[in-house]
Amino acid sequence: MQTGENGTRVVEFILLGFPGSPYLHIFIFTLFLIMYLLTILGNMSIIILVTTQCRLHSPMYFFLCNLSFLEIWYTTAIIPKTLGIITGSSRSISLAGCSLQIYFTFSFGCTEFFLLTVMAYDRYLAICFPLHYSTIMDISLSSKLAVGSWLCGFLIISIIVILISRLSFCGPNVINHFVCNIDSWIILSCTDTYEVELAMFIICVFVILGSFLITLLSYIFIIGTILQMPSARGQQKAFSTCASHLAVVGIWYGSTIFLYVKPSKGTSLESAKVVNILNTIVTPLLNPFIYTLRNKEVKEAVKSLLHKA
Repeated sequence: MQTGENGTRVVEFILLGFPGSPYLHIFIFTLFLIMYLLTILGNMSIIILVTTQCRLHSPMYFFLCNLSFLEIWYTTAIIPKTLGIITGSSRSISLAGCSLQIYFTFSFGCTEFFLLTVMAYDRYLAICFPLHYSTIMDISLSSKLAVGSWLCGFLIISIIVILISRLSFCGPNVINHFVCNIDSWIILSCTDTYEVELAMFIICVFVILGSFLITLLSYIFIIGTILQMPSARGQQKAFSTCASHLAVVGIWYGSTIFLYVKPSKGTSLESAKVVNILNTIVTPLLNPFIYTLRNKEVKEAVKSLLHKA
């Protein structure tokens, strides 16, 4: 706490992490550490595979490479600090540190929505307009879509960060979570949070539901085109290129909509913890495995790389 002319103000927060016995904390720490290392290893493997294998030099895998790069930094913005909280060695976090964690976590999350939408649009062009796909989705357009996804993700969240930086904290400084979260700040703030809640809701509707609608429409057209294919083998091949993306989209959108479409003081922080684990740890871990196990081209590229080694 810090005392000034306007009274006592909070300059740092205490993150409680997870309740339970020391043995449970050891188990959670070990589990999180293993999952974090596997996430880094899995996503790095995808990046190396895409950049070294010529057969994967296409827009679809270029976007996948961007997604893997994003997942590495998304988990890194959360997990190292979480491991310190679980062990009890680093439960405090400064006001500025909390703001930065919120900014990067939400920016990476927002960028992921845009990248998943771009990947759905890419599959739409590839399946619905196969003859024109290579001329439409060229290097220039795919690069612009990727850069645009990153820029939009970080610029949009800067609005939220500017608004939350104006909040004052003069009461309790304990956050019942393992990560700094906007919900937690709304609960602890001693000033009016209406602007933050409204802005967050509008941005969530625009980013989450807006991108979901575009993705849904893309797959409606994709499924319609696949059903019109005369060959069952052609249908299976076309659907197999979308199956991995659909699996990732389902996990990511489901957990995030639960968490952020209605941020309010009535949100259950305990239930948010559970879904946050799925959102920030499990999903980034599963992505490389989903794309590797359900994609023939990636599996063949892995075999080729292992054969050369």
